[in-house]
Amino acid sequence: MRRGGGSTCYLLTAAMAKGKRKTASGDVASNRRAAFKYNLLDRFECGIVLTGTEVKSLREGLAQMTDSYATVRDGEVWLIGLYIAPYPAAARDNHMPERDRKLLLHRSEIARLEASTREKGLTVVPTRIYFNGDSRSRAKVEIAIARGKDLYDKRETIKARDTARDVQREMREAGR
Repeated sequence: MRRGGGSTCYLLTAAMAKGKRKTASGDVASNRRAAFKYNLLDRFECGIVLTGTEVKSLREGLAQMTDSYATVRDGEVWLIGLYIAPYPAAARDNHMPERDRKLLLHRSEIARLEASTREKGLTVVPTRIYFNGDSRSRAKVEIAIARGKDLYDKRETIKARDTARDVQREMREAGR
């Protein structure tokens, strides 16, 4: 949607129109709760096997990563619990919204993930989905090896966030 007489063009995306929380540029969906619930240790970028209607739904921002996780089965990594909404225009030939989706990683990365998930207390969680490349044609998933936080760790995270917010507010008011 174009506003004013200048050359600046403001685009109103489907995600912004629905009132969703803003994600990083290029992101389709992000798992903000993962950073709160877990200590994220090591991150991997991987491809994801999708059908055509899933890609179209992702381009519209219709994905939810709540309670999704990754697991290693038979030497392959699978993303479980990712919800990609059905594409409205493909009424009959739509995909299953919560099917397991295969992730594409190198063999050495799969071995590292498998070894780390055997260790007690570690899990693999997706942190964000985005389109990568110059033409933004490839859907990618960022996954992280994570260790669950205890209750006092979560309280420390909240306290640090509130302190940083107060400092920013004070600096903004001092600059006026």
